[in-house]
Parts: sequence; C-alpha cells; structure tokens
Amino acid sequence: MNTIKDQILYRIKSANIAEQIIYANIILYIITLLFKVLSSFMQWHDNLFVNWLSLPADVNLFLTKPWTLITYGFLHADFLHILFNLIFLFYIGNLFLDFFSKRDFLIYYLSGIVVGGIIYLASYNFFPALKGSNAVLLGASAGVTAILVGIAAKVPNYAIHLRFIGAVKLWHIAVAMIFIDIIQLPVNNTGGHLAHLGGALIGFLLTNQANKGKNLNQLFGSIFRSKKKEPLRTVYKNPNPQKRTKNNANDQQKIDSILDKISKSGYETLTQQEKDFLFKVGKK
Repeated sequence: MNTIKDQILYRIKSANIAEQIIYANIILYIITLLFKVLSSFMQWHDNLFVNWLSLPADVNLFLTKPWTLITYGFLHADFLHILFNLIFLFYIGNLFLDFFSKRDFLIYYLSGIVVGGIIYLASYNFFPALKGSNAVLLGASAGVTAILVGIAAKVPNYAIHLRFIGAVKLWHIAVAMIFIDIIQLPVNNTGGHLAHLGGALIGFLLTNQANKGKNLNQLFGSIFRSKKKEPLRTVYKNPNPQKRTKNNANDQQKIDSILDKISKSGYETLTQQEKDFLFKVGKK
C-alpha cells in the first residue's frame, strides 16, 4: 500500500513542467511559513528566509546576493498571492504546453522572472520617486505574465470559456492584464507591476522571434546544453538526405494549418488526430 509520501513523490515525478514549477513554489511557500513561525519565537525582526531569497531594490545590496534575480520568482508574500499566481499558472501553463515544448516553458518562465527583476532594479535606481526605497520583490507573477503574453502572441484568437462571462480571446486577457498593471503603477505594489510589465515584454519578444522562425533552443542553448561528454558512436550517411528535409517541411506546413484553424475557430474544433499530432510535435 502506497504511503502519502509515495503518492506525493509519484505526483511530482509524473507532473509536467508547469505542475513541477507549481510544486516548487508550494514547497518554498511552506518553508517561508516555517521561518515566519521561527522568527516569531526567536523574536527576529525579519524573516531570514525571505530576506535571503527576495530581490532588494538597492543595487549595492543586490550585488551581495545576485541569486535573488531568480529566487524571488519562487517566493510569495501570503496565501492569496500564491493562490492566484499558481491557479493562473496551472491553466495558462498547460495551455502553453499544447503549443510549446517543456524547454520553451522554462525559457519563458525564467526569462520573465529575470527581465522582470531587471526592470524592477532599474526603475528603483533611476526614477526619483522610487529611489531610496527599502522595497523587496517576490512572486512568480513576472514569469506567469511571460507565459500568458507568450501564448497570447502565438494564438491570439484562441478563446477561453469563463463562467458567467463566456468566450474570451487570449489577446483580450493579455491586454487587460497589461492595462491593469499600467494604471496600478502609481497606486500600490509599484515594483510588482513593473516586474509584470517586464515579463510581458520578454514573453512577446520571444514569441515574436519564434513566429519569425527563430529556434528558441538555439538562442538559449548555452543555458540548457549538457556538458557531459557523449560516447563515440558510428555515424551513417543518409542515402536520401532530401527525404528528412521534405518531411520536416510537411510537418511545419501541417502545424501552420492547425494553428490557423485554432486562431479562427478555437482549440475545441480540432480533430483528435490533429490534437495527437500537436502533442507529438511538442514532445520533440
């Protein structure tokens, strides 16, 4: 009989990349809560765990802990903060994986966090109204926004059916989110909204490059390339090199046709064969 621990480990191992990122955020949130309790008992002024991993607005302080440019994207301030981020990431992330690969997901998510953090740092050290602030940045929103805008730029007319609202196109959701961030800049959570806008920017740029035929794996290959040496193997010359090229061209033509169909009519109109083909291509 499987224990709860075994079931949890199985779910983590069998989860897709979006769900694995969600689990990582949950684990770190639990650690944050434990440190909060410890800080209360020890009468520490701050949560040491949050201080160690959140992104400070002060550049000099950031230079003493540069890892925070990534780690801040896996921390959350409170329950509602992590709840809304992870629900959004679950639905949009799984939709993203219908059109992009696991590696693309990591590229978008981490790029959104990094660019969002850079925009945050630059703004707090350039604009007079923000200079001298002791603010810190935390939350996955910049990465989530990059995923949202990235998929919206890929299939803008894809419709999501929302209860009590009806069908809403992805590009409408993306534009609404960006608009809310812009008008909220002078109101509250200025740093968070700036990071969201940075995530939106890189999400759009990455999909724009992908739509032009650029391979994201090649653009970011040095980050994910394994340094492990491969054993020597025998190489056989392909007697018909044009055949593979022709097959790749046919596959790309079929992908473009399916994406056009999705843009016009929605994902639900695809046949099971077309859905299976997209899933197979996404695994390559």
